[in-house]
Amino acid sequence: MMTLVAAVTASAPGRVNLIGEHLDYNGGRCLPIALPLRTTVTAQPSADGQLTVTSGGLSWSGLPTERAEGWAAYVVGVMWALGVDVSLDLDVTSDVPIGAGLSSSAALECATALAVDRLLELGASADALVAACIRAETEYVGAPTGGLDQTTSLLAAPGHALLLDFADGSRKQVPWLPAVDDVVLLVVDTRVRHAHVDGGYGDRRAECREAARTLGVLHLARATTTAGLPEPLAARARHVVSEQERVDAFVEALAGPDWARLGALMTASHESLRDDFEVSCDELDAVVEASLRAGALGGRMTGGGFGGSAVVLVARDRCADVRTAIGTAFAQQDWTAPTLYEVEASRGAEVATSARPS
Repeated sequence: MMTLVAAVTASAPGRVNLIGEHLDYNGGRCLPIALPLRTTVTAQPSADGQLTVTSGGLSWSGLPTERAEGWAAYVVGVMWALGVDVSLDLDVTSDVPIGAGLSSSAALECATALAVDRLLELGASADALVAACIRAETEYVGAPTGGLDQTTSLLAAPGHALLLDFADGSRKQVPWLPAVDDVVLLVVDTRVRHAHVDGGYGDRRAECREAARTLGVLHLARATTTAGLPEPLAARARHVVSEQERVDAFVEALAGPDWARLGALMTASHESLRDDFEVSCDELDAVVEASLRAGALGGRMTGGGFGGSAVVLVARDRCADVRTAIGTAFAQQDWTAPTLYEVEASRGAEVATSARPS
């Protein structure tokens, strides 16, 4: 394999899911957008026979076939999934917060995959890169994610949400332009950290798998009844089935767009995740409750849960009130102050620079 360029820099975004939580691994439809927060990877050949990954003051180095652990595993796992065992230097920078439920791992995987693909001229398709990134996370790292994150990070388009159907594999770009109507999407990082390699996420996947088996359906999101299921399987199935209905209603309301209806669907999603799926936490609940009291159109936790972030839909003229209400709610509980981002739907992974040898 011949390397024809001296260095390639690629970047990939984090993501936030507007609605459709825990539906990807249940064969359902989800509606994420890419965030303006991005991870950048610069890849270049190395002459020392080592694969070296650096990020700020952190560094990992080993043979290209050596097993990596911790944060470097997401990078080395992509190399493994792509079938690449050459010595490279990879430098990582990022403003996607780690453990915030905004898919920092997928941003790292996708930026790595694109940089390595272009550097070594592998010619992998976008679908092949998505598949490699999913394998890196699920098989190499051992985090049981469903594929929404990597697909969004690689394929998202600015000004659009990406409607993903994990039963038939279809994808559709859906316009998402709340700013046109003076509506804001706030992402609220509660600073409560989570990790998919922890048990809660895997437990929910196992419960959904057992519910689908009991109901005799291939995908739980396609079930038409939850009758006959014992608890907590019935509750998990209620969330999945009702969430699928909310996604379809959300897409329909976007045609207007009916922002009040969209907000109400987000809030209903949060209530289902809190009560039936049981993946929320006090801080996420506080964000939603404080936002609604301050006049937000709606809000919900987003991502795998057990911490991480929430999204809030709010008219611009109420945005300052909502920000203040969230901050006050956290201060009253003596919690670490959350970080708030006002976000728009952004671009997917791209190559920033490609330098040839002089």
